[in-house]
Amino acid sequence: MTDYAVVNPATGETLATYDTFTDAQIADAVTRAAAGAKAWAATAPAERADVIRRIAEGHRERREELAAVMVREMGKPIAAALGEVDFAADIVEFYADNMDKVTADQPLDIIGDGTARIRRVPLGALFGIMPWNFPAYQVARFAAPNLAIGNTIILKHAPQCPESSAMLEEIYNAAGLPDGGYVNVYATNEQSADIIADPRVQGVSVTGSERAGAAVAEVAGRNLKKVALELGGSDPFIVLSADNLDEVVQSAIDARLDNNGQACNGAKRFIVVDGLYDEFAAKLAAGLGAVTAQDPTDEDTVLGPLASELAAERLQEQVDRALEQGATLLTGGTRDGAFFAPTLLADVTPEMDVYSEELFGPAAVVYRVADEEAAVALANDTSFGLGSYVFTTDAEQAERVANNIDAGMVYVNLVLADSPELPFGGVKRSGTSREMGLLAADEFVNKKLIRKA
Repeated sequence: MTDYAVVNPATGETLATYDTFTDAQIADAVTRAAAGAKAWAATAPAERADVIRRIAEGHRERREELAAVMVREMGKPIAAALGEVDFAADIVEFYADNMDKVTADQPLDIIGDGTARIRRVPLGALFGIMPWNFPAYQVARFAAPNLAIGNTIILKHAPQCPESSAMLEEIYNAAGLPDGGYVNVYATNEQSADIIADPRVQGVSVTGSERAGAAVAEVAGRNLKKVALELGGSDPFIVLSADNLDEVVQSAIDARLDNNGQACNGAKRFIVVDGLYDEFAAKLAAGLGAVTAQDPTDEDTVLGPLASELAAERLQEQVDRALEQGATLLTGGTRDGAFFAPTLLADVTPEMDVYSEELFGPAAVVYRVADEEAAVALANDTSFGLGSYVFTTDAEQAERVANNIDAGMVYVNLVLADSPELPFGGVKRSGTSREMGLLAADEFVNKKLIRKA
């Protein structure tokens, strides 16, 4: 079978195909990861840190090569692809730098005599199912903290990322992991279910759609496996006041067009108080309309194609349906193959499908609200709860709104501020776990109590 393929979204050309693994290859991958887990867990934390640091160095040494592959696979602008590899390296290095914090015992205050502590012990082999939108960054978020703990990794990447996933396997293993420390598999969905069910696999993490998350969680639940879910988002961008509205609009554009609009935590719903709405909407429409989707290999490109023509067709269908149901088009709404013009919709009401959907691409909705209370209510009126953005000149208002938004992350007066030490994750249908930061290393670990007299 050739489910795995590199199809350049900018041209539609199929550049390479790869066979999915046989069942025997899948079984061998699990066997190797399970055996490697014993050796890796027995490796001293300081030695693990050295290996993990070399993984970060491997990212940097193959930076240009890996970035170019990602551009071919999913259309990310080359400047953004290079930045992603840099960020992935920084994430990996964070766990090498913080190995002592990741693995240290946690003393407990107890009632009575004696001592008690929590010791963090690795679980063993883990299975990661990764998406196409951030081929290197997503892997680093899952693999690095779990390797630091002492777990091993079986990694199934998206079928359109076979070359970047193979290169990442080389980078990880060249650093000195034991055999089975990191194993890339070209697996079908059915084979993935078998991997989750295998008693030697101790947990599964999936980043992807709600549908994928539900399917994985169902299999994991039947097999009593720990599951971590990082799913979709329809993040609100709330504008309540501004000293410089142009700067806020530019932040809005940056937050919507990042990664060609294909980021789960991208700003997708712009919620603006009445006194600023008209000016903000006009400026945002003009700013988005001035951006042209173009060749992702050009170092000056801001917006490339969507990851596939099918993805562009799906977004076009959402936008067309919104217009049929009564939404107003302020700019965009058209595509050329996988290239989609930046699009802004207005006059969307709760009865329209797009009100509750995630727009995965360079399209967004702008809403008018009366005040802070209405803004928060609209922001929370969604099944998603990943990130959120609040722009206000009132520090007390910022604190109130941040407290009242139902989301895993709130960014106040800034965008694109992710960092290795900051946890990433959501609530509601956006997920169940945290990646990055020290919290990521607590997802797949036995927090073993040791109590002494």
